[in-house]
Amino acid sequence: MRIIGLVGWSGAGKTTLITRLIPTLIARGLSVSTLKHAHHQFDVDHPGKDSHEHRLAGSTETLISSGRRFALMHELRGAPEWPLPALLGKLSPVDLVLIEGFKREKHPKIEIYRAENAKSPLHPADPMIRAIATDHVFPGISLPQVGLDEIDAIANLAITLAMPVETIFP
Repeated sequence: MRIIGLVGWSGAGKTTLITRLIPTLIARGLSVSTLKHAHHQFDVDHPGKDSHEHRLAGSTETLISSGRRFALMHELRGAPEWPLPALLGKLSPVDLVLIEGFKREKHPKIEIYRAENAKSPLHPADPMIRAIATDHVFPGISLPQVGLDEIDAIANLAITLAMPVETIFP
């Protein structure tokens, strides 16, 4: 399994780009999964649903299954957040995992940069950023730069820059 991260500030378009990138990669014959970092409180379940009631009652893990999909929710209940390698270990094997967020982790990344955010770019401080998808040109840097709408070029970068999990997290 090979991994590549897509990082950038909130509002840069990471999720939008990933939803455009996945079909392009699948059309090239790759199996693709995603791993997204969320901030503190998020919920994939809703009050009134049985699985929500199971979690509220104290279940550590709740697995919901149907003929079309299953979802496993794991409550940390005060335990520390799992590290990226442990989370990757929960995924079924695929050709490529797109990681959204986890910008402080040490895996290869493509920075998603949108000038209108008026935030500092991440690449000067992160040697694991190997390319930039942007609506702004950064003169004088050696990293590959492609436009935010150049999905085929971003797919090429993702495939080329992705690294096997075991070489990053032995």
